[in-house]
Amino acid sequence: MSGGVFKNLTSYGDDGFSRFLRRSFLASAGIDREDLDRPVVGIVDTSSDYTTCHRDMPKLVEAVRRGVLQAGGMPFVFPAMSLAEIQTSPSAMLFRNLMAMQVEESIRSQPMDAVVLLGGCDKTVPAEVMAAASADVPAVLVVTGPMMAGSWRGQRVGACTDCRRLWSSHRGGEIDAGQIEEVEQALCPTAGTCMVMGTASTMACVVEALGLMPPGSATAPAPSADRLRIGVASGRRAVEQAAADLRPKRILTRPAFENAIAVLNAIGGSTNAIVHLLAIARRAGVDLTLDDFERIAARVPLLVDCKPSGAGYLEDMHKAGGVPALLSILEPLLDTSVVDVTGTTLAERIAAFRARDGYVDHRVIRPLEDPLGPTGALAIVRGNLAPDGAVVKVAAASERLLVHQGPAIVVDSPAEATAKLDDPDLDVTPDHVLVLRNAGPVGAGMPEAGSLPIPRRLALQGVRDMVRVSDARMSGTAYGTTVLHCSPEAAIGGPLALLRDGDVISLDVPSGRVDVLLDDAELEARRAALTLPPPPERGWRRLYHQHVEQAHLGADLDFLAGGEVEPSAAGS
Repeated sequence: MSGGVFKNLTSYGDDGFSRFLRRSFLASAGIDREDLDRPVVGIVDTSSDYTTCHRDMPKLVEAVRRGVLQAGGMPFVFPAMSLAEIQTSPSAMLFRNLMAMQVEESIRSQPMDAVVLLGGCDKTVPAEVMAAASADVPAVLVVTGPMMAGSWRGQRVGACTDCRRLWSSHRGGEIDAGQIEEVEQALCPTAGTCMVMGTASTMACVVEALGLMPPGSATAPAPSADRLRIGVASGRRAVEQAAADLRPKRILTRPAFENAIAVLNAIGGSTNAIVHLLAIARRAGVDLTLDDFERIAARVPLLVDCKPSGAGYLEDMHKAGGVPALLSILEPLLDTSVVDVTGTTLAERIAAFRARDGYVDHRVIRPLEDPLGPTGALAIVRGNLAPDGAVVKVAAASERLLVHQGPAIVVDSPAEATAKLDDPDLDVTPDHVLVLRNAGPVGAGMPEAGSLPIPRRLALQGVRDMVRVSDARMSGTAYGTTVLHCSPEAAIGGPLALLRDGDVISLDVPSGRVDVLLDDAELEARRAALTLPPPPERGWRRLYHQHVEQAHLGADLDFLAGGEVEPSAAGS
């Protein structure tokens, strides 16, 4: 028997002895000979006191375990690195690839015929999907689900778009210290991930669209009975997947990624999903590029009314029909031949959704003929500041700033940004362009620092948006006119490293350009004098620095990405 508990035997030079020892130690856990004949389903547990979003995960683990047992499988729960977005320095993104490597190696080295991956907080889901694509063992992903919305002084509020909005009001003097303390207690009222269309919610919707989650499971709130039922159903499904040998690479095809990008645009999702999808695609052997995102964004309008691009919360989207409803609306723009973890095609799932009832609340999930916003919610820009591309979330930007020129104010780190932009004597106007560099994958692990705060003196005058340019990322919960993921980054000698205060920056999103108005001779003279920052001294950060790829490639480690590649459809 090559599967079950005897898969991935420990090497002692004697397979019979290895099996004997394994049976002996499993017996110490009360596992008998009948249990040994069952398919083994690993359950990845990312609960941690540091990851408050996963507070209710122990209940979800038990729900999945129950489903596995009901279907005749043997559940084995094992821990994985838990990346707490708010509790991790300098950024959880620095450790996404480490978690992906840990989960992949755990799947490869332990006996399991299928795996259920439990995640939720921003980087846990992409890390687990990257691992699943590389290990290619039958896999189902289950998210913890979003928080329910809170309330503050009659306002419906939630993490974390409202965090940024209300903190900006506090910086601008509109909310005092006592009030901001009240806000702190209202923003996160339940277990779960951010209840707006931040990175966690975006990745849940996108992974359901990819096909690695059961239909309807992305949006159910964390405290709901729906969430536990999804856990049970996912446990059952994992046993069935093991029997069918339905592996991730059969699901993660080019058409599935293109469907996921369509959903990303329709939900007004986080720009972080671009980096994550690029990394997942390369793990799956699909040649996805920024051009694919631009091409698909041009034909998919914004449909979901959810912050920060809209006004609602994830619980509203769930009640409105969730991702199944959205997919039924997007059907004319999708490839419906793709298969998901249930083994059915998207066409079959859409037909089943409509046969059940097909209810969609069009106030929350709009029809194609009456969208919430136009096509092009995400844009790719290039130019002499981003030869390999940069990203703009048009749906969260100020229209008046999408074409703009202004002098640069340059900062070399998030810490310098805080000190410089809070200086009341800073010579700055709303026309200035704020530039953050050395915050890309190599420079700093690519933190969510790209949405730089408005300088305090301007915030006090009521200014709420300016053009910002960086090699960093931006939280999916943020808003503003930000040029992100500039590639190549400053820390490896990319063009941002050459900028000086006062250089004129030109942004033209409709034309797909971001440039500094300097001639090539001046840029080359500055490059000749450039000194790059030294690498970290030791450990994971040194390994990461040596091997992480640039943002336009997904910021994965060069020795983990790749595989046989499907041809790109860019420009088709």
